[in-house]
Amino acid sequence: MTTEHLSTEPGLISCHECGLLQRLVALPVGGAAKCSQCGCGLYKAKRNSIERSLMLTMTALVLFVLAVSFPFMTFKLEGREQQSDLITGVVELYEQGLWPLAVLVFCAMILFPLFKLLGSLYILLPIWLGKRPPHAAGVFKLVEILHPWAMMEVFLLGVIVAYVKLVEMATIELGVALYSFAALIIVMVWAEASLDPREVWEKLPIGEAEETPAGAGEGVLVGCHACDLVSRVRAGPDGVHASCPRCGASLHRRKTNSLSRTTALVLTAAILYIPANVYPVMTVISFGKGSPDTILSGIKEFIHGGMWPLALLVFFASIAVPMLKLCGLTFLLISVRRKSRWRLRDRTLLFRIIEQVGRWSMIDIFMIAILVALVKLGSIATIEPGVGATSFAGVVVITMIASMCFDPRAMWDAAEKKND
Repeated sequence: MTTEHLSTEPGLISCHECGLLQRLVALPVGGAAKCSQCGCGLYKAKRNSIERSLMLTMTALVLFVLAVSFPFMTFKLEGREQQSDLITGVVELYEQGLWPLAVLVFCAMILFPLFKLLGSLYILLPIWLGKRPPHAAGVFKLVEILHPWAMMEVFLLGVIVAYVKLVEMATIELGVALYSFAALIIVMVWAEASLDPREVWEKLPIGEAEETPAGAGEGVLVGCHACDLVSRVRAGPDGVHASCPRCGASLHRRKTNSLSRTTALVLTAAILYIPANVYPVMTVISFGKGSPDTILSGIKEFIHGGMWPLALLVFFASIAVPMLKLCGLTFLLISVRRKSRWRLRDRTLLFRIIEQVGRWSMIDIFMIAILVALVKLGSIATIEPGVGATSFAGVVVITMIASMCFDPRAMWDAAEKKND
């Protein structure tokens, strides 16, 4: 049995992390609203949000063109040099047979950021001009979904690690594209910080549900996870199966099969974590002699070279963060199954941290992409990626998907059921 829309409740907002329904209130410019139950940020009030974000997005597009059009870095050794641009590492990974890594790096540092910029421009420019672009809700929803997967700032950290690793053995020249890339990251972060997504959603039309108000108390109030619109729908025997009348996203009181899907993904990532740390992530070949490096041996190399800050950075990003994510998600899954009421707010904060830090583990993968692009001087010096890099990338991607599948509202639901 399907469900039918009864009405929308634009004056309400549902917390994504605990599910509490709360009333929207007007905020002063610069003000922020937080959930009264779990402390999650709900929305902020920003001055000239659309106009400022639009100008910054247009600037970012110019910088993006510069970043992909000019040389990124040049590696010089023994009278020979190798120049690379942003796409060189992707091509090199593909030619060496590691096409999954090539696709991942291409999407994370070029395709997804470009779509975010073009999608934002497609939405913001017409709205600023007082118009509504076709399919605006679907495009803006996709822009929001791609946010954690566009990893340009993580790539820049990978560039820093690669630069420090190479600068002692050769001459490294930084190109125009690198400076443009750094500026691009700053402008993109600034544009995201300036934009109030709720202001964009409020300017997009709501479908027929708004025109058929329900009787008092009839139906179930469900908040859209994409655009935050709260709708009143009539649930069937299997629960809520409806679409948001504004953005078209599937409405659900809770994520479907959240615990089982998260458990399966955590177990898969835990299995991949072993080869990711056992097998080499890359092999450095200098004058015919190869030296395979695992993640741990790379950290030791930084320590022996006295580069403690970089050693700590790689250790936390590549060893500690994946392990803490696996342990943290396992702890949250067990707490839900045990219907624990212990420190609910703190466990919700733990989930928030897990969700935010997972992408930063991609530093090692991006570093490898840069190194294989720069160091390919035949018998003099060559760096080849290893099978451990593919396993490690799998750990990062799967743990990110696992945190997206986990529904933190299940913790609050389980605690309420135990209390009953």
